[in-house]
Amino acid sequence: MDAIILAAGLGTRLRPHTEKIPKPLLPIQGRPLLDWIIGALPPIERLLVVVNYLAEQIDDYLKTQSRITNWQTVRQEVPRGTGDALKSCAPYAQSDKIMVLNGDDLFSANDLHRLARHPAGMLAHPVDEPQKFGIVFQKADGSLDYLAEKPALTGTRLANIGAYLFPRKVFDIPLEKSPRGEYEITDAVSQLAKEMNFAVEQATFWFPIGNVPAWEASQSIDLTPCVSIQ
Repeated sequence: MDAIILAAGLGTRLRPHTEKIPKPLLPIQGRPLLDWIIGALPPIERLLVVVNYLAEQIDDYLKTQSRITNWQTVRQEVPRGTGDALKSCAPYAQSDKIMVLNGDDLFSANDLHRLARHPAGMLAHPVDEPQKFGIVFQKADGSLDYLAEKPALTGTRLANIGAYLFPRKVFDIPLEKSPRGEYEITDAVSQLAKEMNFAVEQATFWFPIGNVPAWEASQSIDLTPCVSIQ
């Protein structure tokens, strides 16, 4: 299995802290965010990190870390969405299974290990404001039926949290620009769910680092779930 971490964002909601440091390298309890993500990964054969903003700093970090020896950065020259970031990795991925993670979220190592056992799937986590998230709708067997982006719903729902496991054929799925002018990884998810059983694993831990208050809060939360069980 290969892993892809999407780390090309500008981190605008975390400014001024991201003016000179890319969001994936912001320190959390003494370690870069990216280091926490890599440390939670199940065993992988190759790591690809999609970069753009302050890419050279991410390269420098990867050269000094010792967790993964077989890695490569992939530059997304023009930020055109998560789907485009995924497809930019097609020439460099080597395995039949590809785990893809957002580069600005903290995940449980145990959850990622459970996800890795499936042929294809995603993690989802309960949220109380579904109108702010991509919401997961499941079939009777628990697999993914479809995703709805920020639906006008209330109550607790399962949200897409940006952790996926894809078969290699995901790179061959044609994507069209979304209404916001980007290529969305969720469109690939939806197409795969029509063709195969796309598992939904409910995450036990998820902490998105989307803004300054979240980053500040991450400095004092219990990050034991992020520690690898390898």
